[in-house]
Amino acid sequence: MNNRPILTFLVFVVISAAAWLVVKLSENYTTQAQFRLRIEEVPADRWLSSPEQNVNFSMTTNGFHTLRYKMMREQKRVVGLSLTEVPYRFENGTTYSFSSSYVAEQVAEMLGVNVNDLTMNDSKVFVNMDPLMSKLVPVTLRSDIRPQRQFEVYGIPVLDPATVTVYGPEATIDTLKSVSTQWLTKANVNAGFTETVALDLLDGQIQSEVKTVRATVRVEKFTETDIQVPLTHPDSLHVRFFPDVVTVKCHVSLKDYNGLTPDMFRVEVDKGQLEALQPLLDLSLTAWPPYVQVLNVTPEKVEYLIVQ
Repeated sequence: MNNRPILTFLVFVVISAAAWLVVKLSENYTTQAQFRLRIEEVPADRWLSSPEQNVNFSMTTNGFHTLRYKMMREQKRVVGLSLTEVPYRFENGTTYSFSSSYVAEQVAEMLGVNVNDLTMNDSKVFVNMDPLMSKLVPVTLRSDIRPQRQFEVYGIPVLDPATVTVYGPEATIDTLKSVSTQWLTKANVNAGFTETVALDLLDGQIQSEVKTVRATVRVEKFTETDIQVPLTHPDSLHVRFFPDVVTVKCHVSLKDYNGLTPDMFRVEVDKGQLEALQPLLDLSLTAWPPYVQVLNVTPEKVEYLIVQ
């Protein structure tokens, strides 16, 4: 049996159907459509009660673009608009507005159509932004810095800026004492460095116009040294201590090593124990340079003799 006429007929049907579909899709259609609008980058001193809302519009374009919209999943029908990029105006109370033409431009770009093909149902988009409380707080660096052997962090890291103004609900701002950074982690460090670190804004509970700070960390080579420090004598008694000089073991940077002297340290006995005539007196280090890391004081206790 010759199937050639049937195959020819089927090919003709397919070609005719394809041609009909192309003709139909080339025609213009008007479709009611909806996108989800996400408002982004709200001013730091404002809180947006509803960051997302629906926007409705009609679209008059060819069938190809209409079909593209119809086939787009609802989760994909979302456009974001930054309030730093659109001029918004005050309406009343906590209500602000901006032209819906800015939304139309975003939607048209996503759908690949001319913006003139879209007609927004509303000429304006309205948003409610409530004012937030503000507070100037210090910034605290959270860090895990691990220098190489014989190197250590020198002093306290310097933050720029050291304070920031944060905004948030009254209940949050009232109890806020400082704002921390995200963790700054570095290992095998042998030199100072400066790095930009993001602020931890508590998962959006607070806001700030400042998003990052610059942390400057000094790293120096350190050495261990022993300083012989005379004990400080009480003013009211004539006492001799045994020993009367103690050893303060500490870490100090090489840059500060030559300038370290015993008079920078102060070691005192426990006056309460002395007045109680206890046989041994505990020692405490009461003063030392801030750039020195004290390891221990030897001995921990001393004997004494009250001189009449």
